[in-house]
Amino acid sequence: MAADSMEIDDALYSRQRYVLGDTAMQKMAQSHVFLSGMGGLGVEIAKNIILAGVKALTVHDTKQCTKWDLGINFFIHEDDITSQRNRAEATLHRIAELNPYVHVATSTVPLDETTDLSFLKQYQCVILTEVSLLLQKKINDFCHAQQPPIKFISADVYGVCSRLFCDLGDEFEVLDTTGEEPKEIFISNITQSNPGIVTCLENHPHRLETGQFLTFREVNGMSCLNGSTHQITVVSPYSFSIGDTSDMEPYLHGGIAVQVKTPKMFYFERLEKQITNPLCLVADFSKPEAPLQIHIAMLALNHFQENFGRRPNIGCPQDAEEMLKIAMSISETLENKPQVNGDIVKWLSRTAQGFLAPLAAAMGGVASQEVLKAVTGKFSPLQQWLYIDMLDIVTPLEKMGSEEFLPRGDRYDALRACIGDSLCQKLHDLNVFLVGCGAIGCEMLKNFALLGVGTGQDKGLVTITDPDLIEKSNLNRQFLFRPHHIQKPKSYTAAEATLNINPYLKIDSYINKVCPATENTYSDEFYTKQDVIVTALDNVEARRYIDSRCVANLRPLIDSGTMGTKGHTEVIVPHLTESYNSHRDPPEEEIPFCTLKSFPAAIEHTIQWARDKFESSFSHKPSLFTKFWQTYLSAEEVLQRIKSGESLEGSFHVIKTLSRRPRSWTQCVELARVKFEKYFSHKALQLLHSFPLDTRLKDGSLFWQSPKRPPFPVKFEFNDPLHYGFIVSAAKLFATVYCIPFTEKDLSEETILKIVSAVKVPEFRPSNKVVQTDETARKPDHIPVSSEDERNAIFQLEKSILSNEALENDLQMKPISFEKDDDSNGHIDFITAASNLRAKMYNIEPADRFKTKRIAGKIIPAIATATAAVSGLVALELIKVVGGYPADAYKNCFLNLAIPIMVFTETAEVRRTEIRNGISFTIWDRWTIYGKEDFTLLDFINAVREKYGIEPTMVVQGVKMLYVPVMPGHIKRLKLTMQKLVKPSADKKYVDLTVSFAPEIDGEEDLPGPPVRYYFVQEDN
Repeated sequence: MAADSMEIDDALYSRQRYVLGDTAMQKMAQSHVFLSGMGGLGVEIAKNIILAGVKALTVHDTKQCTKWDLGINFFIHEDDITSQRNRAEATLHRIAELNPYVHVATSTVPLDETTDLSFLKQYQCVILTEVSLLLQKKINDFCHAQQPPIKFISADVYGVCSRLFCDLGDEFEVLDTTGEEPKEIFISNITQSNPGIVTCLENHPHRLETGQFLTFREVNGMSCLNGSTHQITVVSPYSFSIGDTSDMEPYLHGGIAVQVKTPKMFYFERLEKQITNPLCLVADFSKPEAPLQIHIAMLALNHFQENFGRRPNIGCPQDAEEMLKIAMSISETLENKPQVNGDIVKWLSRTAQGFLAPLAAAMGGVASQEVLKAVTGKFSPLQQWLYIDMLDIVTPLEKMGSEEFLPRGDRYDALRACIGDSLCQKLHDLNVFLVGCGAIGCEMLKNFALLGVGTGQDKGLVTITDPDLIEKSNLNRQFLFRPHHIQKPKSYTAAEATLNINPYLKIDSYINKVCPATENTYSDEFYTKQDVIVTALDNVEARRYIDSRCVANLRPLIDSGTMGTKGHTEVIVPHLTESYNSHRDPPEEEIPFCTLKSFPAAIEHTIQWARDKFESSFSHKPSLFTKFWQTYLSAEEVLQRIKSGESLEGSFHVIKTLSRRPRSWTQCVELARVKFEKYFSHKALQLLHSFPLDTRLKDGSLFWQSPKRPPFPVKFEFNDPLHYGFIVSAAKLFATVYCIPFTEKDLSEETILKIVSAVKVPEFRPSNKVVQTDETARKPDHIPVSSEDERNAIFQLEKSILSNEALENDLQMKPISFEKDDDSNGHIDFITAASNLRAKMYNIEPADRFKTKRIAGKIIPAIATATAAVSGLVALELIKVVGGYPADAYKNCFLNLAIPIMVFTETAEVRRTEIRNGISFTIWDRWTIYGKEDFTLLDFINAVREKYGIEPTMVVQGVKMLYVPVMPGHIKRLKLTMQKLVKPSADKKYVDLTVSFAPEIDGEEDLPGPPVRYYFVQEDN
């Protein structure tokens, strides 16, 4: 984003633009930021804000690189230590190459109580890490006193506790507090009363909050509401009140209420004042008192450092006692005199010299988002403290001797001081399978490298896979990739980059998708070798599949995902928790077929219609055409077969395409002009012919009332950029699929005008076709071809052959695959023009190219801050999984950095299903039966009864029913061998079957059972 032009590089920033919007992006690109402390937390914040695209960042540090830094700062390498480099200078070029648009500078001058702070006036935001509390207060006072105030953020990670503080000045205005799209509500009724009650159409919940503002349009009857803005009070999920409507005309029909975003003012206090009366965000509602308790503990640590010039020694009881005394006296100085939590103080004292890199990743993600808020005014800022602790990790380590935590002189000393050497060794010996090397995948690999995952001498391996190649838009979040990696495989590149962070990591990379088709590679044997699976995926289907493989093989799984500033993490542990498949999100609402085809009410409908048109015209039809002529080698052969009475599937449509195919650029433009008329004029005329404007339904109400909008034909105007844009983009795509070359001259306005002016546009002739109005009706799969159509096809094909228009070249088409990120291919141009023309025809507010691209391309908005936070939280849960912690230690998290909220919850305990007579199972149970070569289905059923005390009445393999007694012929199967029934491949040792049992009361449904793994022969144990 060059500072002078302010044009946003969409190829790089497109996913982030959908999160922040262009105004915020441009404000950010003009901001100068100062960051002090290039330790583990500082480098995380630097990475995230450089990826986001501030104009300039100065990184400040006075310390030299040490061995310790290798385990906390992913951009410090071993040669930086031997060369005794300053931490800021060592990391400078590595952070600078994350984003060529950001100017990164270093500062190594001391920053202390005697420093003249006037140099900070050039910055809009100052971030402090690893700075004493006294100096934080001094710098905060200076920043707060400036006009306008310099935004101040301080953040620290000490051992298992972390803290973030924000002060954005006395008053800080935010234009958009949530970043959510303004809600549009279709209205079904407005009462003539005080207050007037507005009811939503067809009981769609409005999801509004009291105090929000709405503006109205297209209200019939009570028309004085149109264009007016009202503050609302929520009455129910489906209705709200808007003030006095008793003097207005009675409401007739229609109307849309649109949410109006209003600026909100936030107020901040200085650090000095906030220390004694802190305003904290509560992240774990099961421990609402925790933030204040950590606040006291971390203040005690700061005072300890000031008193003794050092942090408490690892595992030193005297230091812990001293810190507890300090905490007690601090508590007395706070306004509410909160209770001191001795355990928190003790653990902070024990681990204060250490550093949990994943905790820094999580806090760094949150802190970076606060920086972006400070310089853009987008989203609600943190007020004013956030504390995240990892006491869950250390509490089970209570009985370990202090020698476990002492330094050994390697890169893991900072981690060892927090979790002990035994747990470090378990991480080194870990076999982990990471699925996906996108944004979360890159961040996870960085966390693995800092934790030393898969670095054990004899054990330990990180296996990664991702089928994708690197695109330019990935570089904005996937921080292991650089511009010279574009079009290289993500997994190989990520593996190489991870070894730069930690060369001792053992890593195997693949480029396969993880799905049923690759079960030979990712077999049960492969899964059983893994200690934990971590998913970094962007779709639910893949998550569900991998979850099912983890459950089948009793492997722990940690899942996470982000969408914009929102993120989630979920821990799945065998025998302790439910699995990912245990809960199902409601399916996405599909747009009804009749809405798409004839009755769009929102821009999303017209975009989906245009996307479908693209798919059918330029992908689906060309594919069918190509496939047909690969099956039948010549037009003559096809003609002969049809004449002899053969029915060739798809022949009618293929012959129609062949007879109408354009053969020159001129004909492509003509075809585009004819399509314009058909889509945007004739379609409207036909609908108004079928349903004139005064049409009424059986109950007397108007047919054309909200949400149905009557269409009006669009008259073609060459000088209208939208009309012209449709003709050019459609003609280019037709030329591409029909393999017709075109030149720059062909694309000139002069050439297009000449062709379009000469086109004879067919006149509209109304038809008696039935228009589908049933919202539950689905798109018909197959439209039958009449005998007249077939006769017509023979005539058309004969005509094409006679005129030499069915030669080998004529039988070729080139299907186009939709690609949203290549601006030169014209795909989004066509969809934007077609969608907006249809919107114009139905009087729907159009969408710009940017919004159209997001909806048509189903782009998931993304930003590095949320990705970093989520992956840090995953790595913290990984430590617990590796340590074999009890169920109550694990935490799932939901966060939304925009609001901001962060909610930790305990994992859902696994449900136990009762069969009967005290026999029960969970999703993690698997029964096993060992057979032999002549083992029959009856033997299998008897074996289950003898071993588990209950007789199966039904046996199923996947979707294949092996034995259902009520099915014809199934009783005979009891005598068949299992080998014959299942037909396993030669190398298959077992099969997983599902059994169910007769209900206790006749007529009830069969009782489900756990999976039963049947081994074809007895295994040698």
